[in-house]
Amino acid sequence: MLKFANFDIVFQEVPDEVTLAINISNCPNQCPGCHSKYLWDNVGYDLDMESLENLVGKYKSGITCVCFMGGDADPQEVANLARQLKSHHDNLKMAWYSGKNELPQNVSVDHFDYIKVGRYVAELGPLDSATTNQRMMKRLADGRVKDITEWFRKNKKVVELEKNPID
Repeated sequence: MLKFANFDIVFQEVPDEVTLAINISNCPNQCPGCHSKYLWDNVGYDLDMESLENLVGKYKSGITCVCFMGGDADPQEVANLARQLKSHHDNLKMAWYSGKNELPQNVSVDHFDYIKVGRYVAELGPLDSATTNQRMMKRLADGRVKDITEWFRKNKKVVELEKNPID
């Protein structure tokens, strides 16, 4: 069974969405330079439909997306939870941040609107780095998948301009 250590409402992990990000523990990737080493251990609370429904119920009026942050120890369960949650809340987008370079072929990703893949490699940087190895994919209405990683670099430039306006 998957466990989650904590959650937060975030604004930058999924483009143009107000996201309930659920941090899943027991990460098998253990990337050097990881900013969330506490997620390497199998700690926290059971992540099942009951706990998901409780979280969504508390925040549903303020969120547009649910993002599973991790879960690579049991990708089939992540996909199953996304499928079930989407069937109860078809207005919510579903996202998954995986630390794997590729998702397992036996895992259905049909119920995800966004999927981030790629191990964190400190020298290459995160999604907003021009040299990142990570990729954010978006499922389009026609079922095709589009790489939207560039959005993070463009958004980073806007945030930097807001912090340091040009006089």
